[in-house]
Amino acid sequence: MATNEPGAATDELADEVETDPAARGTIYALAARAFTEPDADLYAALDSGDLAAEFATLLDRTALDVEPPDLDIADDHDTVRARYNDLFVVGYSEVVDRTDGTVDSQGPPVSLYESDYRPEVSWNDVNLDLARAYEYFGCQVDQDERDNHDNLRIQLEFMGYLCRREAAVDPDVVAARLDFHDRHLRVVIDGVTSALAEEPGTGYYGSLADFLDRFSDADVADLAARCGGDGS
Repeated sequence: MATNEPGAATDELADEVETDPAARGTIYALAARAFTEPDADLYAALDSGDLAAEFATLLDRTALDVEPPDLDIADDHDTVRARYNDLFVVGYSEVVDRTDGTVDSQGPPVSLYESDYRPEVSWNDVNLDLARAYEYFGCQVDQDERDNHDNLRIQLEFMGYLCRREAAVDPDVVAARLDFHDRHLRVVIDGVTSALAEEPGTGYYGSLADFLDRFSDADVADLAARCGGDGS
């Protein structure tokens, strides 16, 4: 996720910043980072406990009553990387009829894309609505990533950006954050969490998804109360 002007978000938030929404924004951004294939730096942060400690520290800076995630790992780097690919990247193909070459192909066990959890809405409608939301706030998908707008990580990064805008006392962003949760982010978080719950051996990804589900749900309830709604 990138703003139209490099450094625009940093410049915008450089003066008076409210701690709570700033911390929530960093949590969403950190969760986006944690849902990537673990490179050496991410694995080191997991293995040392630094990532879990950072989540706990950030949560203490919010008004939300949410327990931090249990991110303890007992696996080596290669095993964690393999688990990521098995869960989120690699599908399978099976020949079901050798006489005509019919193949049953399926994607990975857990999709990170919102459109896969919304069969009643077309892929194009989901991604177009997201593109409009990003563009409205001067953001766009990083062209180096070239990923779909409905990817969980991109949505988390966008929510983190909205939180940082709120931290800079943007009067309109609280309602926008609640709307984005309702229309998109809570949908994909619920889908990913449910899909992971059905898989064996999810490692820290299952704990991370469970935390993100609890954290975002608490965020929604707080935003709804501030907007005069009930969060349902």
